[in-house]
Amino acid sequence: MGDFMNQPIVWLEWTGLYMSPWKLIGLTGATMFGGRWLVQFVASRKHGKPVIPRLFWYMSLLGSAMTLSYFLFSQKQDAVGVIQNLFPSFTAAYSLYLDIRHRGWHRDRATH
Repeated sequence: MGDFMNQPIVWLEWTGLYMSPWKLIGLTGATMFGGRWLVQFVASRKHGKPVIPRLFWYMSLLGSAMTLSYFLFSQKQDAVGVIQNLFPSFTAAYSLYLDIRHRGWHRDRATH
């Protein structure tokens, strides 16, 4: 499976993009990890104060996990990328745990 995951995705070639499934996973994770700041910005703007919505932690955790898997399992295998994404994964998981523990699974959207 490792070889398949490092080969270019055939159905993307018509677009001029030559990327492997691992590259796509890594780019998606990086986009998600960066995009969480847009989610935080919109929520803070809406409330008129700094707010970190639960979606921020989900995007942090999933984005970190995806980029971490890219650096661990693709041909890239870069220790810098692993370290850079390992610690945010733990922080996001713990923050998500605290948010769920403090506010419950179905928190009221009106109170942040």
